[in-house]
Amino acid sequence: MYSSKLLLSMLFICLNSCGLNNGKSAPDVISASTEPSNAAASAAVSSALRELAGKGQLGSNLNTTGYRDQIKRLYESANFAPLWIKNDEPTSQARYLIEALRASRLKGLNPSDYDAEGLTAQSKSLKGASAAAQASFDASLTMATLRYISDLRIGRINPKHLKFGIDVQSKKYDLPEFITQQIANAGNIQSVFDQIEPSYAGYRRLETVLKQYIDLAAKGDGAKLSPITKAVAPGDTYAGTGQLAARLQLLGDLPQGGTFDSYSGVLVEAVKHFQTRHGLAPDGKLGATTVRELNVPLSARVQQIDDALERWRWMPTEFQQPPVLVNIPEFRLRAYAEDHQLALSMNVVVGKAAPTQTPVFTDDIQFIVFRPYWNVPPGILRRSVIPNIRKNNGYIARERFEVTDSSGSVVSANDDVAAGLQSGKYSIRQKPGPTNALGLIKFMFPNSYSVYLHSTPSTELFSRSRRDFSSGCIRVEKPAELAGFLLRNQPDGQQPWTRASAQTAMDSGKDNRQVNLKTQVPVLILYVTAVAEEDGTMHFFDDIYGHDKRLNALLAKGPPYP
Repeated sequence: MYSSKLLLSMLFICLNSCGLNNGKSAPDVISASTEPSNAAASAAVSSALRELAGKGQLGSNLNTTGYRDQIKRLYESANFAPLWIKNDEPTSQARYLIEALRASRLKGLNPSDYDAEGLTAQSKSLKGASAAAQASFDASLTMATLRYISDLRIGRINPKHLKFGIDVQSKKYDLPEFITQQIANAGNIQSVFDQIEPSYAGYRRLETVLKQYIDLAAKGDGAKLSPITKAVAPGDTYAGTGQLAARLQLLGDLPQGGTFDSYSGVLVEAVKHFQTRHGLAPDGKLGATTVRELNVPLSARVQQIDDALERWRWMPTEFQQPPVLVNIPEFRLRAYAEDHQLALSMNVVVGKAAPTQTPVFTDDIQFIVFRPYWNVPPGILRRSVIPNIRKNNGYIARERFEVTDSSGSVVSANDDVAAGLQSGKYSIRQKPGPTNALGLIKFMFPNSYSVYLHSTPSTELFSRSRRDFSSGCIRVEKPAELAGFLLRNQPDGQQPWTRASAQTAMDSGKDNRQVNLKTQVPVLILYVTAVAEEDGTMHFFDDIYGHDKRLNALLAKGPPYP
């Protein structure tokens, strides 16, 4: 019986000898005749991949720490068949992945972490390359893809390493399974990548703006403004108006064109616009702080956007309800409705830069307390309350404090109160009311940091441009609006909760009244110093806690990241 190969050969000879092919080749025959050689080549690459695995060298041109077991498991599940090579050429998926790795800078990532240029060069020289070279390319692209997907999904740095209360474990993919099932044979890899990244609008807007700032930084910063010893007020003489105008035009705060001989008019308005974007009081005065911010290199602004994108990737992606977000450096709270549109925004006061920083973490708002007691935290007790009790016998009464024993019963404020508080025998709390340190309401998401949202009698602080004054908790500017929003889908007796009914409960309701939320609402305490607003305007804020500095120090070391 004739083999299929022999039959095809005989047919090919017959066609040629009979003159029926009209001088044209027979592509189907040639393709069929090359199949065994392609299969042999693939088998040789598989053998080389198996050999690399045995030596622990799969993707070894990239540091494999943290991925060694995963890449080995991936190839074992595929019986060591190459994932990205077909007929001595990179597959369409491979070509797409390499371009994505090369463009990763536009995601706030570093293409060199994935050897993007090396993979590009290797992909162009696969034709006729040895099985070992092809296996090296295949494994390197797999390793780079593992790392890239992980970086897009959960970020490069584990937030736990920075002592942030954010757990990325639940977001992790089974990367070998994800690549084999979702990537290796995908018809549209971009649609897969779109599901990997955070869906937050703030994240997507930052990605859009990043390219603009990379392009700006590539053009250079231009001349810096000279330091100022005395603030320049609108109408004052200022010799640097030309340089100031050029800088503001570069940054987009001042329209192009025009000449400026004095510090007035549209130039002042442009400075106010710049000040608003950088968390400064928009007074139009050209002071030392404003000049310092104007002189910040554009490369530093790019880094702030990169850092913000990294931190957004740490955030949870699935919620029962749209979250409440508090951004610490911005001193701002935002709440979102069911359609994920911004429903509420307000100023907040956060923890002092030292020593009572507000922690970065995620949790769920479970209940609200109207007219709460303030249970004095141990730190404030030691630093402030006990010393004041010892100095002034009338301090407890004046501050409307109550001393309680271990059972919660109120005890008399006798001479041994300070000692009892010092030893832990007693606790102290402030009675509900307008002068209570928590104000008239608190929003509780029980956590190990003892941090929550609350109102405050010190409302004048909300008008400050920098608002880190608290002992760690977060004071909200519009507490009744926030309460009405959080409780809007549940009744207060026979009527629905509203801002007005929340205000009434705060002003004249029952003391220490707890209202549980029918559906808990996630709260994300963020720390990003770059924010892209809904209109695309970029806002930058001071790194008040030094978190950006610490993150950048870790990233500067390169992979493997902690």
